[in-house]
Amino acid sequence: MTDALPKKRMLGYADEISRAPGEKIRFMVSCDGVESYDAAIVRLISGDRHPESFGFIEEPVATLLQGRYRGRHQPLHAGSYAVIDDWDGFALESFTLQAMIWPTRPGQGRQVVLGRFSAGERRGYALILDEDGAVALEIGGGTRTVRVASGVTLHSRRWAFVGASFDARSGIARLYQEPLEILADSGPVAREAQLDARPARNGVPFLIAADTAAMPGGKLVAGHHFDGKIDAPRVAGAALDRAAMQALIRPAAGFPASVVGAWDFSRDIMTDRIRDISPNRRHGRIVNLPTRAMKGHNWTGEELDWTKAPDHYGAIHFHADDMYDAGWEPDFDLLVPETMRSGVYAAKLTAPDGEAEYIPFFVRPRRGSVMAEAVVLMPTASYLAYANERAGLEGGGYLHAFSNHLTALGANDLWLNDHPEIGSSLYDRHSDGSGVAYSSRLRPILNFRPGVTNSWIGPAGTAPWQFNADLALIAWLEAKGIAYDVITDEDLHEEGLSLLARYRAVMTGSHPEYYSKEMYDGLAAYLERGGRLMYLGGNGFYWRVAYHRTLPGAMELRRAEDGIRDWVAEGGEYYHSFTGEYGGMWSRMGRPIHALAGIGMISQGFDISSYYRRKPAASDPRAAFVFEGIEGDIIGDFGTVGGGAAGIELDRYDPAQGSPAHALVLASSENHTDSYYPSPEEVNNVTSMMDARQNANLRADMVFFETPQGGAVFSTGSISWLGSLAHRRGDNPVSRITENVLRRFIDPAPFLIPGHENC
Repeated sequence: MTDALPKKRMLGYADEISRAPGEKIRFMVSCDGVESYDAAIVRLISGDRHPESFGFIEEPVATLLQGRYRGRHQPLHAGSYAVIDDWDGFALESFTLQAMIWPTRPGQGRQVVLGRFSAGERRGYALILDEDGAVALEIGGGTRTVRVASGVTLHSRRWAFVGASFDARSGIARLYQEPLEILADSGPVAREAQLDARPARNGVPFLIAADTAAMPGGKLVAGHHFDGKIDAPRVAGAALDRAAMQALIRPAAGFPASVVGAWDFSRDIMTDRIRDISPNRRHGRIVNLPTRAMKGHNWTGEELDWTKAPDHYGAIHFHADDMYDAGWEPDFDLLVPETMRSGVYAAKLTAPDGEAEYIPFFVRPRRGSVMAEAVVLMPTASYLAYANERAGLEGGGYLHAFSNHLTALGANDLWLNDHPEIGSSLYDRHSDGSGVAYSSRLRPILNFRPGVTNSWIGPAGTAPWQFNADLALIAWLEAKGIAYDVITDEDLHEEGLSLLARYRAVMTGSHPEYYSKEMYDGLAAYLERGGRLMYLGGNGFYWRVAYHRTLPGAMELRRAEDGIRDWVAEGGEYYHSFTGEYGGMWSRMGRPIHALAGIGMISQGFDISSYYRRKPAASDPRAAFVFEGIEGDIIGDFGTVGGGAAGIELDRYDPAQGSPAHALVLASSENHTDSYYPSPEEVNNVTSMMDARQNANLRADMVFFETPQGGAVFSTGSISWLGSLAHRRGDNPVSRITENVLRRFIDPAPFLIPGHENC
């Protein structure tokens, strides 16, 4: 008997997602049981294997990297922690360790709060939570480890003071465990014991929220990660009594000379640094992006913006499954040839038995130049938000009811199930139940690959989703012979209006859901200055995100008030740590989606897509170009995403929420199933009917309107629109409408807002 699904044996990622000719991109690869592989660059045109699509299309590109490479395994080491750069001050014999902690998984194995401990050598000292979730002090003498523990399990998600002192001369250890909130089954605990071991010296750094598992080749590998928040960690080079420990939390007149390090996590929140506020200045850095701007032990609820009261946000939430940078060594690199046209590409790795792995990237035009009048803005922020999404695995039975069909698991899902260390998406929760607020592209992303479908979108998981749905637009442009450039969300974030202003028309992907302020401002300014936008998707411009200012490839989301939330940020933790900006929905920040694109998110459903019916406004002379060559009223009753052009997530015209009054609603979808329901923010804005069979407001509206200085917007309001382009090899009404609009949008003739014809 053989496995029904092949197991992935090759994985890779690139250090950049978008490069211009003349710039370098590096590729990192890990193999399991593959001794060698062939690497080559291919141009990706279509990644959809659906029988009604253009088919899977790739084109080889001759480059200098093409050749055979040795396969090697490169491990993934998940788990966040802080490391102190100056090791020398922590070779302590007598000491005090203390912190305020908010554990989230007590009793789930040994977890280190802080210390200098080499687990493999049993050398050093550490303040830990033991296997039962009780505070303990460990001292490793080299041959064995001795321990004194409180014997009382800490409560999850409740603040406690924890501390321990050790006097090397007497061998006396004292331990303190004091919950800030006294409950019936927990209270302050103090223990004293005489230990017959002394901390042996080691060659490892001082860590917070982990210990050192190994140092192969001098590279730190951490282990025994702490799950939860840590605030005000302190280390002294003497055995302090309890009163002296208390004084270290918030010293009134500076720190005593015995203090080795005292870190204030409320400082430098927007960076990867932690600051030592003692005179020693033993600063450190965080690894694998634990969550910052977290409520500390002294948070009162009086201020919800951490930038206005940072001393109340002195906690960092560490997770054993955090992952920012896989840290793999590069296997090969590519200097993008000057002749390489803008488009979608991948490094293709092929094993001797034919197994293939793709590492996609995008080639933009040369800096400061364009090669076409139209540009495809690839929604890479959304790719990052969904990176390695586990909903198909962890959604449980509710997904079957939610999507109205059985979830179909693939090889990628099974690999993710076996390898949580690869990190999760912004739709997932950490192993301690907290929401994943950070995502990174510096790791393999299994659902950012050609040919991959979503396990729970469409019947039996057949629908192309995100990257592969957007490749349908690339394939269609190629089939129509229309020139285009490709840029990414990261490009837009970094360059804003100056990048978009070079193009007459901008086309979105199927699901441009996540936007930073820089992205939003750039697109809005583009439209104000006469740009033309083709919004060819649904649920766009919905969530505000932030990119880290110094760490490449890291993106943050705070799922604040309202919206479709797979997890909800805790009250007081709605502001991004990367930038200090308020998180959540753009529509709550004076940036209504409707004003930008004419329509906004109204509903979602994940079983069957439907079609559009033309509206009377389709006969308006202003929209004559849209329907040139179109016969009949039904548009898009076909497609690779649920069988229709209107589906998955839908956007609706609504003047009350900012849709321009002069916009034309050209067509609207109908006949959606009862699995389509309103988004939470819309429940109070539409009728109380909660599914599309009862509520006609749950629909996609196709909208056109003119903008200042000769610009215009065309919006389809449906994620599944692009999935209908390929029907009959592009000879269909969806394709014809899209082509009509694009060719008119790249025509320099200005559009005129009604009533402003003589302005």
